Amino acid sequence: MLTLKFTRRLFTAKMRISYNIIFSTFFLVQLFFSQLTTAQADSFKEIRVLSQNYPDSAITLVKKRYAKAINDRDLLLQGNCLQTIGWLCVNQGHYAQAQDYYFQADRIYTQLNAKQALGSNWSDIGELNIFNKQHQLAKEYFNKALHTFKSENDRNGEASVLGNMGHLFEKEGHYDSAFVYQKQALVIYREQTNRNGEAKIHENLGSIYEDLGKYDSAYLHFEKARNLYQETQDNYGRIVVINNMGDIFRKTNKYPESIQLTQLAFRLAENLGDVYQMASTTKDLSKTYALSGQMDSAYFYAERSRKLVLELYSVDGARHTAFFQALYDMNQKAEEIEKLQTNKRINSILLLGTIVVLILLSVLSYVLYSRQKIRIKTQIAESRKQEAERELAEIALKNQLLEDKQLKQELTLKEKELTSHTLNLIRSNQFLEELRDELKALVKDDRRDQKKPMQRLVQQISEHITQGIHWKEFMGTFERVHHSFFEKLIKLFPDLTAADMRLIALLKINLNNTDIAILLGISQDSLRVARHRLRKKLKLEQGEDLAGYLLSIS
Repeated sequence: MLTLKFTRRLFTAKMRISYNIIFSTFFLVQLFFSQLTTAQADSFKEIRVLSQNYPDSAITLVKKRYAKAINDRDLLLQGNCLQTIGWLCVNQGHYAQAQDYYFQADRIYTQLNAKQALGSNWSDIGELNIFNKQHQLAKEYFNKALHTFKSENDRNGEASVLGNMGHLFEKEGHYDSAFVYQKQALVIYREQTNRNGEAKIHENLGSIYEDLGKYDSAYLHFEKARNLYQETQDNYGRIVVINNMGDIFRKTNKYPESIQLTQLAFRLAENLGDVYQMASTTKDLSKTYALSGQMDSAYFYAERSRKLVLELYSVDGARHTAFFQALYDMNQKAEEIEKLQTNKRINSILLLGTIVVLILLSVLSYVLYSRQKIRIKTQIAESRKQEAERELAEIALKNQLLEDKQLKQELTLKEKELTSHTLNLIRSNQFLEELRDELKALVKDDRRDQKKPMQRLVQQISEHITQGIHWKEFMGTFERVHHSFFEKLIKLFPDLTAADMRLIALLKINLNNTDIAILLGISQDSLRVARHRLRKKLKLEQGEDLAGYLLSIS
Protein backbone atom coordinates (compact mmCIF):
# COMPACT_ATOMS: atom_id res chain seq x y z
CA MET A 1 0.00 0.00 0.00
CA LEU A 2 2.89 2.30 0.78
CA THR A 3 4.25 1.74 -2.73
CA LEU A 4 0.84 2.51 -4.24
CA LYS A 5 0.53 5.73 -2.22
CA PHE A 6 4.00 6.83 -3.24
CA THR A 7 3.15 6.13 -6.90
CA ARG A 8 -0.11 8.02 -6.51
CA ARG A 9 1.69 11.07 -5.07
CA LEU A 10 4.27 10.94 -7.80
CA PHE A 11 1.69 10.95 -10.57
CA THR A 12 -0.99 13.14 -8.93
CA ALA A 13 0.69 16.27 -10.26
CA LYS A 14 0.90 14.76 -13.76
CA MET A 15 -1.48 15.43 -16.61
CA ARG A 16 -5.16 15.37 -15.72
CA ILE A 17 -7.12 15.45 -18.93
CA SER A 18 -10.70 14.97 -19.85
CA TYR A 19 -12.22 11.54 -19.92
CA ASN A 20 -13.59 12.31 -23.36
CA ILE A 21 -9.97 12.69 -24.62
CA ILE A 22 -10.37 9.06 -25.65
CA PHE A 23 -11.84 10.53 -28.79
CA SER A 24 -9.10 12.25 -30.71
CA THR A 25 -11.24 15.07 -32.10
CA PHE A 26 -12.45 16.19 -28.71
CA PHE A 27 -8.85 15.95 -27.48
CA LEU A 28 -7.80 18.59 -30.02
CA VAL A 29 -10.72 20.82 -29.02
CA GLN A 30 -9.77 20.52 -25.36
CA LEU A 31 -6.14 21.29 -26.13
CA PHE A 32 -7.11 24.42 -28.06
CA PHE A 33 -9.39 25.52 -25.23
CA SER A 34 -6.65 24.94 -22.68
CA GLN A 35 -4.24 27.10 -24.65
CA LEU A 36 -6.78 29.91 -24.62
CA THR A 37 -7.04 29.45 -20.86
CA THR A 38 -3.26 29.67 -20.42
CA ALA A 39 -3.27 33.12 -21.93
CA GLN A 40 -5.01 34.31 -18.77
CA ALA A 41 -2.28 32.98 -16.47
CA ASP A 42 -0.22 35.78 -15.04
CA SER A 43 1.98 34.03 -12.51
CA PHE A 44 4.20 30.98 -12.28
CA LYS A 45 1.95 29.54 -9.59
CA GLU A 46 -0.91 29.53 -12.09
CA ILE A 47 1.37 27.91 -14.64
CA ARG A 48 2.06 25.09 -12.18
CA VAL A 49 -1.65 24.62 -11.60
CA LEU A 50 -2.24 24.65 -15.36
CA SER A 51 0.39 21.93 -15.83
CA GLN A 52 -1.71 19.46 -13.84
CA ASN A 53 -3.94 19.00 -16.92
CA TYR A 54 -1.98 20.66 -19.72
CA PRO A 55 1.79 20.31 -19.22
CA ASP A 56 2.58 21.00 -22.89
CA SER A 57 0.51 24.20 -22.77
CA ALA A 58 2.27 25.18 -19.54
CA ILE A 59 5.70 24.67 -21.11
CA THR A 60 4.60 26.70 -24.15
CA LEU A 61 3.60 29.59 -21.89
CA VAL A 62 6.90 29.39 -20.02
CA LYS A 63 8.68 29.28 -23.38
CA LYS A 64 7.14 32.63 -24.36
CA ARG A 65 8.10 34.17 -21.05
CA TYR A 66 11.64 32.82 -21.30
CA ALA A 67 12.06 34.24 -24.82
CA LYS A 68 10.86 37.63 -23.57
CA ALA A 69 13.21 37.42 -20.57
CA ILE A 70 16.20 36.75 -22.84
CA ASN A 71 15.19 39.53 -25.21
CA ASP A 72 14.77 41.97 -22.30
CA ARG A 73 17.89 40.65 -20.55
CA ASP A 74 15.78 40.13 -17.44
CA LEU A 75 17.92 37.71 -15.43
CA LEU A 76 15.42 37.25 -12.60
CA LEU A 77 12.63 36.31 -15.02
CA GLN A 78 15.03 33.93 -16.79
CA GLY A 79 15.76 32.25 -13.46
CA ASN A 80 12.05 31.95 -12.64
CA CYS A 81 11.36 30.40 -16.05
CA LEU A 82 14.21 27.90 -15.68
CA GLN A 83 13.04 26.90 -12.20
CA THR A 84 9.47 26.42 -13.44
CA ILE A 85 10.68 24.30 -16.37
CA GLY A 86 12.62 22.17 -13.88
CA TRP A 87 9.47 21.71 -11.81
CA LEU A 88 7.47 20.75 -14.94
CA CYS A 89 10.15 18.22 -15.89
CA VAL A 90 9.93 16.66 -12.41
CA ASN A 91 6.18 16.28 -12.77
CA GLN A 92 6.73 14.58 -16.12
CA GLY A 93 9.32 12.23 -14.59
CA HIS A 94 12.29 13.75 -16.46
CA TYR A 95 14.60 14.09 -13.47
CA ALA A 96 17.93 14.57 -15.29
CA GLN A 97 16.55 17.47 -17.36
CA ALA A 98 14.92 18.92 -14.25
CA GLN A 99 18.21 18.97 -12.37
CA ASP A 100 19.94 20.78 -15.24
CA TYR A 101 17.28 23.52 -15.31
CA TYR A 102 17.32 23.88 -11.52
CA PHE A 103 21.10 24.35 -11.56
CA GLN A 104 20.85 26.97 -14.31
CA ALA A 105 18.31 28.85 -12.19
CA ASP A 106 20.57 28.48 -9.14
CA ARG A 107 23.48 30.16 -10.96
CA ILE A 108 21.29 33.12 -11.95
CA TYR A 109 19.78 33.53 -8.48
CA THR A 110 23.24 33.34 -6.90
CA GLN A 111 24.52 36.00 -9.31
CA LEU A 112 21.57 38.26 -8.39
CA ASN A 113 21.74 37.35 -4.67
CA ALA A 114 17.98 36.68 -4.86
CA LYS A 115 17.70 34.86 -1.53
CA GLN A 116 13.99 33.99 -1.53
CA ALA A 117 14.23 32.68 -5.08
CA LEU A 118 17.28 30.62 -4.05
CA GLY A 119 15.35 29.18 -1.12
CA SER A 120 12.43 28.19 -3.36
CA ASN A 121 14.79 26.63 -5.92
CA TRP A 122 16.69 24.68 -3.23
CA SER A 123 13.39 23.37 -1.87
CA ASP A 124 12.46 22.16 -5.37
CA ILE A 125 15.88 20.51 -5.76
CA GLY A 126 15.31 18.77 -2.40
CA GLU A 127 12.00 17.36 -3.68
CA LEU A 128 13.76 16.21 -6.86
CA ASN A 129 16.32 14.32 -4.77
CA ILE A 130 13.51 12.54 -2.91
CA PHE A 131 12.33 11.16 -6.24
CA ASN A 132 15.94 10.26 -7.10
CA LYS A 133 16.20 8.51 -3.69
CA GLN A 134 19.11 10.80 -2.76
CA HIS A 135 17.77 11.43 0.72
CA GLN A 136 20.95 12.86 2.29
CA LEU A 137 21.33 15.32 -0.56
CA ALA A 138 17.64 16.22 -0.24
CA LYS A 139 18.18 17.04 3.46
CA GLU A 140 21.11 19.30 2.63
CA TYR A 141 19.04 21.31 0.14
CA PHE A 142 16.04 21.46 2.49
CA ASN A 143 18.26 22.78 5.30
CA LYS A 144 19.72 25.45 3.02
CA ALA A 145 16.24 26.48 1.91
CA LEU A 146 14.95 26.53 5.50
CA HIS A 147 17.84 28.73 6.68
CA THR A 148 17.24 31.14 3.79
CA PHE A 149 13.49 31.42 4.37
CA LYS A 150 14.08 32.05 8.08
CA SER A 151 16.62 34.79 7.37
CA GLU A 152 14.17 36.40 4.92
CA ASN A 153 11.23 35.95 7.33
CA ASP A 154 9.29 34.04 4.65
CA ARG A 155 6.95 32.03 6.88
CA ASN A 156 5.02 30.28 4.11
CA GLY A 157 8.28 29.23 2.45
CA GLU A 158 9.55 27.98 5.82
CA ALA A 159 6.37 25.93 6.37
CA SER A 160 6.60 24.45 2.87
CA VAL A 161 10.16 23.23 3.50
CA LEU A 162 9.22 21.82 6.93
CA GLY A 163 6.40 19.85 5.29
CA ASN A 164 8.80 18.49 2.67
CA MET A 165 11.30 17.47 5.36
CA GLY A 166 8.51 15.70 7.25
CA HIS A 167 7.56 13.87 4.05
CA LEU A 168 11.21 12.85 3.59
CA PHE A 169 11.43 11.41 7.11
CA GLU A 170 8.18 9.54 6.45
CA LYS A 171 9.80 7.95 3.39
CA GLU A 172 12.74 6.88 5.55
CA GLY A 173 10.42 5.42 8.21
CA HIS A 174 11.45 7.99 10.85
CA TYR A 175 7.90 8.76 11.89
CA ASP A 176 8.74 10.68 15.09
CA SER A 177 10.80 13.20 13.11
CA ALA A 178 8.14 13.27 10.41
CA PHE A 179 5.49 14.24 12.99
CA VAL A 180 7.72 16.98 14.45
CA TYR A 181 8.32 18.68 11.10
CA GLN A 182 4.72 18.33 9.88
CA LYS A 183 3.33 19.83 13.10
CA GLN A 184 5.80 22.74 12.94
CA ALA A 185 4.63 23.42 9.38
CA LEU A 186 0.97 23.20 10.49
CA VAL A 187 1.52 25.83 13.22
CA ILE A 188 3.05 28.27 10.73
CA TYR A 189 0.32 27.73 8.11
CA ARG A 190 -2.31 28.43 10.76
CA GLU A 191 -0.51 31.64 11.75
CA GLN A 192 -0.47 32.70 8.10
CA THR A 193 -4.10 31.54 7.54
CA ASN A 194 -2.87 29.48 4.60
CA ARG A 195 -5.78 27.02 4.29
CA ASN A 196 -4.36 25.13 1.34
CA GLY A 197 -1.09 24.66 3.23
CA GLU A 198 -2.97 23.42 6.30
CA ALA A 199 -4.89 20.95 4.14
CA LYS A 200 -1.67 19.55 2.67
CA ILE A 201 -0.14 19.06 6.15
CA HIS A 202 -3.29 17.30 7.45
CA GLU A 203 -3.12 15.05 4.39
CA ASN A 204 0.54 14.27 5.21
CA LEU A 205 -0.29 13.57 8.88
CA GLY A 206 -3.14 11.27 7.83
CA SER A 207 -0.73 9.39 5.59
CA ILE A 208 1.73 8.92 8.49
CA TYR A 209 -0.99 7.65 10.84
CA GLU A 210 -2.19 5.30 8.09
CA ASP A 211 1.33 3.88 7.73
CA LEU A 212 1.40 3.31 11.50
CA GLY A 213 -1.98 1.59 11.43
CA LYS A 214 -3.66 4.30 13.51
CA TYR A 215 -6.69 4.55 11.27
CA ASP A 216 -8.90 6.69 13.52
CA SER A 217 -6.24 9.43 13.69
CA ALA A 218 -5.55 9.05 9.97
CA TYR A 219 -9.27 9.41 9.12
CA LEU A 220 -9.55 12.50 11.38
CA HIS A 221 -6.67 14.27 9.57
CA PHE A 222 -7.94 13.24 6.12
CA GLU A 223 -11.35 14.65 7.03
CA LYS A 224 -9.80 17.98 8.11
CA ALA A 225 -7.82 18.07 4.85
CA ARG A 226 -11.01 17.40 2.84
CA ASN A 227 -12.88 20.25 4.55
CA LEU A 228 -9.99 22.68 3.97
CA TYR A 229 -9.63 21.66 0.31
CA GLN A 230 -13.37 22.18 -0.08
CA GLU A 231 -13.03 25.65 1.51
CA THR A 232 -10.26 26.60 -0.91
CA GLN A 233 -12.06 24.88 -3.84
CA ASP A 234 -9.07 22.62 -4.52
CA ASN A 235 -10.98 19.74 -6.14
CA TYR A 236 -7.85 17.81 -7.04
CA GLY A 237 -6.83 17.76 -3.39
CA ARG A 238 -10.35 16.67 -2.39
CA ILE A 239 -10.22 13.68 -4.77
CA VAL A 240 -6.98 12.36 -3.25
CA VAL A 241 -8.14 12.84 0.35
CA ILE A 242 -11.63 11.33 -0.18
CA ASN A 243 -10.05 8.31 -1.87
CA ASN A 244 -7.66 7.97 1.13
CA MET A 245 -10.67 8.09 3.48
CA GLY A 246 -12.23 5.28 1.43
CA ASP A 247 -8.99 3.30 1.91
CA ILE A 248 -9.27 3.76 5.69
CA PHE A 249 -12.81 2.31 5.67
CA ARG A 250 -11.67 -0.61 3.51
CA LYS A 251 -8.77 -1.38 5.88
CA THR A 252 -11.15 -1.32 8.83
CA ASN A 253 -13.60 -3.64 7.01
CA LYS A 254 -16.28 -0.95 6.61
CA TYR A 255 -16.89 -1.80 2.97
CA PRO A 256 -20.17 0.10 2.30
CA GLU A 257 -18.69 3.33 3.65
CA SER A 258 -15.49 2.68 1.66
CA ILE A 259 -17.46 2.10 -1.57
CA GLN A 260 -19.51 5.25 -0.99
CA LEU A 261 -16.45 7.50 -0.53
CA THR A 262 -14.42 5.90 -3.33
CA GLN A 263 -17.33 6.32 -5.77
CA LEU A 264 -17.58 9.98 -4.71
CA ALA A 265 -13.85 10.39 -5.48
CA PHE A 266 -14.40 8.67 -8.86
CA ARG A 267 -17.25 11.06 -9.78
CA LEU A 268 -15.17 14.12 -8.84
CA ALA A 269 -12.22 12.81 -10.92
CA GLU A 270 -14.57 12.08 -13.81
CA ASN A 271 -15.97 15.64 -13.69
CA LEU A 272 -12.43 17.06 -13.74
CA GLY A 273 -11.24 14.63 -16.42
CA ASP A 274 -8.49 13.32 -14.09
CA VAL A 275 -7.81 9.94 -15.74
CA TYR A 276 -5.12 9.01 -13.25
CA GLN A 277 -7.44 9.39 -10.24
CA MET A 278 -10.24 7.65 -12.16
CA ALA A 279 -7.93 4.68 -12.71
CA SER A 280 -6.85 4.75 -9.07
CA THR A 281 -10.40 4.96 -7.65
CA THR A 282 -11.77 2.18 -9.92
CA LYS A 283 -8.90 -0.04 -8.84
CA ASP A 284 -9.71 0.64 -5.17
CA LEU A 285 -13.42 -0.05 -5.86
CA SER A 286 -12.47 -3.39 -7.42
CA LYS A 287 -10.53 -4.32 -4.28
CA THR A 288 -13.35 -3.26 -1.96
CA TYR A 289 -16.04 -5.14 -3.91
CA ALA A 290 -13.83 -8.22 -3.96
CA LEU A 291 -13.35 -8.07 -0.17
CA SER A 292 -17.11 -7.65 0.33
CA GLY A 293 -17.79 -10.69 -1.85
CA GLN A 294 -19.36 -8.81 -4.78
CA MET A 295 -17.20 -10.38 -7.49
CA ASP A 296 -19.19 -9.12 -10.50
CA SER A 297 -18.77 -5.54 -9.41
CA ALA A 298 -15.13 -6.25 -8.55
CA TYR A 299 -14.51 -7.58 -12.07
CA PHE A 300 -16.39 -4.66 -13.64
CA TYR A 301 -14.27 -2.05 -11.88
CA ALA A 302 -11.03 -4.02 -12.38
CA GLU A 303 -11.67 -4.08 -16.12
CA ARG A 304 -12.59 -0.41 -16.13
CA SER A 305 -9.40 0.40 -14.21
CA ARG A 306 -7.35 -1.58 -16.74
CA LYS A 307 -8.83 0.38 -19.67
CA LEU A 308 -8.23 3.67 -17.91
CA VAL A 309 -4.62 2.72 -17.22
CA LEU A 310 -4.13 1.84 -20.89
CA GLU A 311 -5.70 5.14 -21.86
CA LEU A 312 -3.54 6.92 -19.34
CA TYR A 313 -0.33 5.45 -20.75
CA SER A 314 -1.46 6.09 -24.32
CA VAL A 315 -2.26 9.71 -23.65
CA ASP A 316 0.78 9.96 -21.41
CA GLY A 317 3.02 9.05 -24.33
CA ALA A 318 1.37 11.63 -26.56
CA ARG A 319 1.63 14.27 -23.88
CA HIS A 320 5.28 13.40 -23.25
CA THR A 321 5.97 13.84 -26.94
CA ALA A 322 4.15 17.17 -27.00
CA PHE A 323 5.97 18.25 -23.85
CA PHE A 324 9.39 17.39 -25.24
CA GLN A 325 8.56 19.06 -28.55
CA ALA A 326 7.57 22.25 -26.71
CA LEU A 327 10.71 22.02 -24.59
CA TYR A 328 12.87 21.48 -27.68
CA ASP A 329 11.19 24.40 -29.44
CA MET A 330 11.80 26.57 -26.39
CA ASN A 331 15.49 25.67 -26.32
CA GLN A 332 15.80 26.27 -30.05
CA LYS A 333 14.03 29.61 -29.76
CA ALA A 334 16.17 30.60 -26.80
CA GLU A 335 19.31 29.67 -28.72
CA GLU A 336 18.16 31.67 -31.74
CA ILE A 337 17.38 34.69 -29.58
CA GLU A 338 20.70 34.32 -27.80
CA LYS A 339 22.49 34.05 -31.13
CA LEU A 340 20.72 37.14 -32.49
CA GLN A 341 21.50 39.03 -29.31
CA THR A 342 25.11 37.87 -29.49
CA ASN A 343 25.38 39.05 -33.11
CA LYS A 344 23.67 42.28 -32.15
CA ARG A 345 26.07 42.77 -29.28
CA ILE A 346 29.03 41.97 -31.54
CA ASN A 347 27.82 44.46 -34.15
CA SER A 348 27.21 47.04 -31.45
CA ILE A 349 30.66 46.42 -30.04
CA LEU A 350 32.24 46.69 -33.51
CA LEU A 351 30.35 49.92 -34.21
CA LEU A 352 31.22 51.30 -30.83
CA GLY A 353 34.81 50.19 -31.29
CA THR A 354 35.00 51.92 -34.67
CA ILE A 355 33.58 55.12 -33.19
CA VAL A 356 35.98 54.91 -30.26
CA VAL A 357 38.93 54.32 -32.60
CA LEU A 358 37.93 57.32 -34.74
CA ILE A 359 37.53 59.47 -31.65
CA LEU A 360 40.87 58.26 -30.33
CA LEU A 361 42.55 58.97 -33.65
CA SER A 362 41.04 62.46 -33.69
CA VAL A 363 42.09 63.05 -30.11
CA LEU A 364 45.54 61.64 -30.85
CA SER A 365 45.96 63.91 -33.86
CA TYR A 366 44.85 66.92 -31.84
CA VAL A 367 47.14 65.91 -28.98
CA LEU A 368 50.10 65.44 -31.32
CA TYR A 369 49.40 68.81 -32.97
CA SER A 370 49.01 70.48 -29.59
CA ARG A 371 52.12 68.81 -28.26
CA GLN A 372 54.07 69.93 -31.33
CA LYS A 373 52.93 73.50 -30.78
CA ILE A 374 53.73 73.23 -27.09
CA ARG A 375 57.10 71.68 -27.91
CA ILE A 376 57.98 74.58 -30.23
CA LYS A 377 56.84 77.10 -27.64
CA THR A 378 58.72 75.21 -24.99
CA GLN A 379 61.87 75.12 -27.10
CA ILE A 380 61.64 78.89 -27.72
CA ALA A 381 60.99 79.51 -24.03
CA GLU A 382 63.77 77.12 -23.12
CA SER A 383 66.14 78.86 -25.53
CA ARG A 384 65.27 82.22 -24.03
CA LYS A 385 65.59 80.81 -20.58
CA GLN A 386 68.98 79.31 -21.39
CA GLU A 387 70.08 82.64 -22.88
CA ALA A 388 68.93 84.46 -19.77
CA GLU A 389 70.58 81.85 -17.58
CA ARG A 390 73.77 82.18 -19.61
CA GLU A 391 73.71 85.97 -19.18
CA LEU A 392 73.00 85.55 -15.48
CA ALA A 393 75.81 83.01 -15.24
CA GLU A 394 78.21 85.41 -16.96
CA ILE A 395 77.15 88.19 -14.63
CA ALA A 396 77.49 85.87 -11.64
CA LEU A 397 80.91 84.73 -12.89
CA LYS A 398 82.03 88.33 -13.27
CA ASN A 399 80.74 89.10 -9.80
CA GLN A 400 82.45 86.01 -8.48
CA LEU A 401 85.72 86.98 -10.13
CA LEU A 402 85.41 90.45 -8.66
CA GLU A 403 84.62 88.98 -5.26
CA ASP A 404 87.53 86.54 -5.56
CA LYS A 405 89.80 89.37 -6.63
CA GLN A 406 88.56 91.50 -3.76
CA LEU A 407 88.97 88.60 -1.34
CA LYS A 408 92.47 87.93 -2.62
CA GLN A 409 93.33 91.57 -2.20
CA GLU A 410 91.87 91.56 1.31
CA LEU A 411 93.69 88.32 2.10
CA THR A 412 96.94 89.74 0.75
CA LEU A 413 96.48 92.84 2.92
CA LYS A 414 95.67 90.69 5.94
CA GLU A 415 98.68 88.51 5.30
CA LYS A 416 100.82 91.59 5.00
CA GLU A 417 99.25 92.89 8.18
CA LEU A 418 99.89 89.55 9.89
CA THR A 419 103.47 89.56 8.62
CA SER A 420 103.86 93.12 9.85
CA HIS A 421 102.54 92.19 13.30
CA THR A 422 104.79 89.19 13.37
CA LEU A 423 107.84 91.27 12.43
CA ASN A 424 106.93 93.83 15.05
CA LEU A 425 106.65 91.13 17.65
CA ILE A 426 109.96 89.66 16.59
CA ARG A 427 111.71 93.08 16.69
CA SER A 428 110.09 93.86 20.03
CA ASN A 429 111.11 90.58 21.52
CA GLN A 430 114.60 90.80 20.02
CA PHE A 431 114.99 94.22 21.57
CA LEU A 432 113.73 92.94 24.87
CA GLU A 433 116.05 89.95 24.62
CA GLU A 434 119.03 92.20 24.06
CA LEU A 435 117.93 94.49 26.89
CA ARG A 436 117.49 91.52 29.19
CA ASP A 437 120.92 90.21 28.30
CA GLU A 438 122.48 93.59 29.12
CA LEU A 439 120.57 93.78 32.37
CA LYS A 440 121.74 90.31 33.28
CA ALA A 441 125.24 91.45 32.69
CA LEU A 442 124.65 94.42 35.01
CA VAL A 443 123.24 92.12 37.63
CA LYS A 444 126.45 90.13 37.58
CA ASP A 445 128.32 93.28 38.51
CA ASP A 446 129.43 93.30 42.15
CA ARG A 447 128.03 96.68 42.88
CA ARG A 448 125.31 95.89 45.27
CA ASP A 449 123.68 99.25 45.32
CA GLN A 450 122.18 98.60 41.78
CA LYS A 451 121.67 94.92 42.03
CA LYS A 452 118.13 94.88 43.44
CA PRO A 453 116.69 97.49 41.07
CA MET A 454 118.31 95.71 38.18
CA GLN A 455 116.83 92.34 39.21
CA ARG A 456 113.38 93.86 39.48
CA LEU A 457 113.77 95.38 36.03
CA VAL A 458 114.83 92.04 34.53
CA GLN A 459 111.81 90.35 36.13
CA GLN A 460 109.39 92.90 34.73
CA ILE A 461 110.87 92.60 31.26
CA SER A 462 110.57 88.78 31.44
CA GLU A 463 106.94 89.01 32.49
CA HIS A 464 106.02 91.36 29.67
CA ILE A 465 108.16 89.93 26.91
CA THR A 466 105.27 87.96 25.31
CA GLN A 467 102.42 90.09 26.57
CA GLY A 468 100.78 93.26 25.39
CA ILE A 469 98.87 94.73 22.56
CA HIS A 470 100.97 93.09 19.86
CA TRP A 471 99.86 89.54 20.73
CA LYS A 472 96.19 90.53 20.76
CA GLU A 473 96.49 92.25 17.40
CA PHE A 474 98.39 89.25 16.03
CA MET A 475 95.75 86.72 17.09
CA GLY A 476 92.95 88.92 15.78
CA THR A 477 94.61 89.29 12.42
CA PHE A 478 95.31 85.53 12.31
CA GLU A 479 91.62 84.78 12.85
CA ARG A 480 90.62 87.05 9.99
CA VAL A 481 93.11 85.41 7.62
CA HIS A 482 92.41 81.85 8.72
CA HIS A 483 88.66 82.07 9.34
CA SER A 484 87.22 79.47 11.79
CA PHE A 485 90.56 77.70 12.01
CA PHE A 486 90.63 77.69 15.82
CA GLU A 487 86.90 76.69 16.00
CA LYS A 488 87.53 73.54 13.98
CA LEU A 489 90.65 72.78 15.96
CA ILE A 490 88.92 73.17 19.35
CA LYS A 491 86.10 70.81 18.19
CA LEU A 492 88.70 68.20 17.31
CA PHE A 493 90.94 68.81 20.35
CA PRO A 494 89.02 70.59 23.14
CA ASP A 495 91.88 70.39 25.72
CA LEU A 496 94.16 72.86 23.84
CA THR A 497 95.34 75.88 25.96
CA ALA A 498 95.92 79.51 24.99
CA ALA A 499 99.69 78.86 24.90
CA ASP A 500 99.04 75.93 22.56
CA MET A 501 96.99 78.22 20.34
CA ARG A 502 99.81 80.78 20.10
CA LEU A 503 102.32 78.05 19.17
CA ILE A 504 99.88 76.59 16.61
CA ALA A 505 99.31 80.06 15.07
CA LEU A 506 103.06 80.59 14.68
CA LEU A 507 103.49 77.12 13.15
CA LYS A 508 100.54 77.76 10.84
CA ILE A 509 102.18 80.85 9.35
CA ASN A 510 105.29 78.66 8.80
CA LEU A 511 107.83 80.50 11.04
CA ASN A 512 111.10 78.81 11.87
CA ASN A 513 111.93 77.58 15.35
CA THR A 514 114.28 80.50 16.12
CA ASP A 515 111.59 83.12 15.40
CA ILE A 516 108.98 81.10 17.29
CA ALA A 517 111.26 80.87 20.34
CA ILE A 518 111.90 84.62 20.20
CA LEU A 519 108.17 85.41 19.86
CA LEU A 520 107.22 83.10 22.72
CA GLY A 521 110.18 84.29 24.84
CA ILE A 522 111.41 80.75 25.48
CA SER A 523 114.59 78.85 24.75
CA GLN A 524 115.01 76.35 21.97
CA ASP A 525 114.87 73.51 24.46
CA SER A 526 111.59 74.80 25.92
CA LEU A 527 110.23 75.11 22.37
CA ARG A 528 111.10 71.46 21.64
CA VAL A 529 109.25 70.40 24.81
CA ALA A 530 106.24 72.55 23.85
CA ARG A 531 106.18 71.06 20.34
CA HIS A 532 106.38 67.54 21.78
CA ARG A 533 103.43 68.15 24.12
CA LEU A 534 101.43 69.68 21.29
CA ARG A 535 102.05 66.60 19.10
CA LYS A 536 100.66 64.42 21.87
CA LYS A 537 97.55 66.57 22.20
CA LEU A 538 97.03 66.46 18.44
CA LYS A 539 97.57 62.66 18.52
CA LEU A 540 100.20 62.70 15.76
CA GLU A 541 102.10 59.54 14.90
CA GLN A 542 105.86 59.31 15.27
CA GLY A 543 107.53 60.99 12.28
CA GLU A 544 104.40 62.90 11.21
CA ASP A 545 105.22 66.57 10.50
CA LEU A 546 103.51 68.90 13.00
CA ALA A 547 103.71 72.06 10.84
CA GLY A 548 102.57 70.14 7.76
CA TYR A 549 99.52 68.76 9.65
CA LEU A 550 98.50 72.25 10.79
CA LEU A 551 98.93 73.65 7.30
CA SER A 552 96.59 70.89 5.96
CA ILE A 553 93.71 72.12 8.16
CA SER A 554 91.79 74.75 6.15
